[in-house]
Amino acid sequence: MQQYLQNKKGLVEGVFNKVYNKYDLMNDFMSLGIHRFWKKSLINMMNPSLNKKLIDVACGTGDIGKLFLDYTNKNAEITCVDPNKGMINQGKKKLSTYKNINWVISYAEKIPFMDNTFDFYTIGFGLRNTKDLNKTISEAYRVLKPGGRFLCLEFSKIQNSNLDFIYKNYSKLIPIVGEFIVGQKEPYEYLIKSIEEFINQDELIDLMKKNKLQKCSYRNFTGGIVSIHSGWKF
Repeated sequence: MQQYLQNKKGLVEGVFNKVYNKYDLMNDFMSLGIHRFWKKSLINMMNPSLNKKLIDVACGTGDIGKLFLDYTNKNAEITCVDPNKGMINQGKKKLSTYKNINWVISYAEKIPFMDNTFDFYTIGFGLRNTKDLNKTISEAYRVLKPGGRFLCLEFSKIQNSNLDFIYKNYSKLIPIVGEFIVGQKEPYEYLIKSIEEFINQDELIDLMKKNKLQKCSYRNFTGGIVSIHSGWKF
């Protein structure tokens, strides 16, 4: 399932080339800091144990990988994957004291790892930026070990009409804040549009099932502003 907006030549790459050096700061502003709670909720749902291998795709600056390592007392093997070199370099600087992170520059649709490699696959706020949802989820299934778990944290569809009204009006402010902090509003206009055009919770469940994941479910957070989808490879 190809995404129209993300397939415009150079659009997504251009967006993240402009924002990577202020990426974490803008995440705090855009979500009022709540993105940290959402990411911790992802780790809590995962409940990782020692000596497990995680691949975090569209990793940004490595927040999920860091939380995973902290949860397991740094006794785990983490692979952080992102197509943006600037974002990877920011992550390396931020997490320079974490020695067991493997940083890889790659697109989610074609990951340079063998089948049945990882115990967990996570993708946080990155699925909607991929060009092909089917290929991305199929790759997730391929690199997971049998018994491995797929977890996706992504902006979703709000269930409450009052909250939806408030959120949509708040979203109009984000490009203005982006212009103030980063110096450009266009990347944040794209990000808001990508959220609006992304599929809903049940449609993502259907895609996961189509790509062989089983026991698929999701949980809404903050009224459905985001959801965490879970599926297993058996």
